[in-house]
Amino acid sequence: MTFHKPALSVRDQIKLLAQRGMEITAHDQAEHYLTHINYYRLRAYWLPYEITNQNGEHQFRDNTRFADVIAIYQFDRALRLLLLDAIERIEISLRSRWANYLSLNYGVFAHHDGSIFQRQETWQRCCEELDKEFQRSHETFAKHYQERYNHLATPPIWVSCELMSIGHLSRWIQNLRKPHDRQAIADTYGLDEIVLVSFLHHLTIVRNHCAHHGRIWNRRLTVKMRLPSKKPAELASVFNRNADAHGRLYNTLAMLAYLLRGISPESHWRNKLIELLDSCPQASIDVMGFPHDWKTLPLWEEAL
Repeated sequence: MTFHKPALSVRDQIKLLAQRGMEITAHDQAEHYLTHINYYRLRAYWLPYEITNQNGEHQFRDNTRFADVIAIYQFDRALRLLLLDAIERIEISLRSRWANYLSLNYGVFAHHDGSIFQRQETWQRCCEELDKEFQRSHETFAKHYQERYNHLATPPIWVSCELMSIGHLSRWIQNLRKPHDRQAIADTYGLDEIVLVSFLHHLTIVRNHCAHHGRIWNRRLTVKMRLPSKKPAELASVFNRNADAHGRLYNTLAMLAYLLRGISPESHWRNKLIELLDSCPQASIDVMGFPHDWKTLPLWEEAL
């Protein structure tokens, strides 16, 4: 198929939106936003408002306002930042638990002991990635070990873990040979090890969307997390188990809220999330998979 779409100036972009039925009351403001935010990036936020007319052309539903699109865009950005805040705390906690448990049970260089990992190719690849991170790191702790212990490929596990991304950490934990070892780490959070491993894989994808400034509000996540069935009981009852909600963001937020309650009990993360959701009625929470009675569920009710 031959591509025929021409490039449009910002003013022409505004004209096109208006022709298609979008209400734009402050043209200067719209010009400012479209100068600094790519038209195609914003399109993801007005796409739910689009319809196709009888001629096959894109139009907007009645009462579609540019200001509402911007409100959803700003809401999505705030949501990404809130997610990154939670993911940071959980990642740091998991690094600590993984390193502490393995060092006490398998030695200070446990991560270089292939016998405790099940898939050797995965383990070797993880070691190579970690070695590269150590060699190119400019962190003070890495420099200390590079200079004082220059015979080491990587430093002790409690230092090495600080060089891991959440994606790397997910693979290290998943690859532990004994389920008992994974469960010992998961017990810190009151979870089954299968649930924890699944959530870490899922969370890696969520984190990547957030870190690369991707839309997260109404996204359907392709890597789904395994929902706890019984353990812990208070958590199992919080999730939305409807098929359409699986892969939406609500269940991710519920798990993050649960984990943060234990990791950072003085955190107001849940309150900030509730305030953010209430601040933008244009951003429907239905497309995030929220159950209609979510505020009455214990995890959220206690925050309110």
